[in-house]
Amino acid sequence: MAEFKEGAPCWVDAMFSDVEGAKRFYGDVLGWTFGEASSEFGNYTQAYSDGKAVAAVVPPMPGGEAPSQWCLYFASPDAAATGEKVKSAGGELLMEPMQVGSFGTMLIAKEPSGAVFGVWQPGEHKGFEKMGEPGSYAWAEVFTREPGKADGFLSKVFPYGAQQMGAGDDPETAGMDFKVFSLGGKDNPVLGRMTMGDEFPPQIPSYIQVYFSVPNCDEAVAKTKSLGGKLHFGPMDSPFGRFAAVTDPQGAAFAVIDMSTTVGEMPKMADA
Repeated sequence: MAEFKEGAPCWVDAMFSDVEGAKRFYGDVLGWTFGEASSEFGNYTQAYSDGKAVAAVVPPMPGGEAPSQWCLYFASPDAAATGEKVKSAGGELLMEPMQVGSFGTMLIAKEPSGAVFGVWQPGEHKGFEKMGEPGSYAWAEVFTREPGKADGFLSKVFPYGAQQMGAGDDPETAGMDFKVFSLGGKDNPVLGRMTMGDEFPPQIPSYIQVYFSVPNCDEAVAKTKSLGGKLHFGPMDSPFGRFAAVTDPQGAAFAVIDMSTTVGEMPKMADA
């Protein structure tokens, strides 16, 4: 598989106090199978779709009981250098660059408006082996109440170009503040940024929403609810696919999207 460009989403993982429960849930909802837990690396367990690596789950570190949440990693040729960019752009390193055996080097950071993300410098582990197909990562969006902070930070840390959705008098996007970040030209969008409005409870911090592709959004939502998860938004049709925002039984938020079911015309975009 081709190397990921700097700034491209390249991996996701999540920490669960009940790893076996997470494996059952995501096995049923997304069709994942799981490899052996790697005891040398905190029982880190990879998830597979059609035999291809798509994500990982891991139990909390001893003494650490952080809330369950998905963490998106962006590719970097030099994690230490990216870490310095994070700090100089007003972000915070929650975990300094750490080498993970021969697999690669990682860090965990927080952008100025509060969304947490990871950076991955690949070694033997390159990242996603499958993307944009059912059972795998499809897309991600930064949800923030302070778009100026997030936008400025992202453009300083990664080599992104940016476009504003809803340029001109497009009624479909009226009142929506949504930006798309691209690599190597606007034909290669890699990340969205949505401004959080009053519909988001004030206690919800900025976060990154990870979308997983599914063959049928409504069926994925029904499975999620039947297994103890919750529906927060949708299902909703869009030009990009039919999608819904959910949380799993342990509180980790994510979205499911059926990209084969599209409705409406693509929104207008303008360089930002």
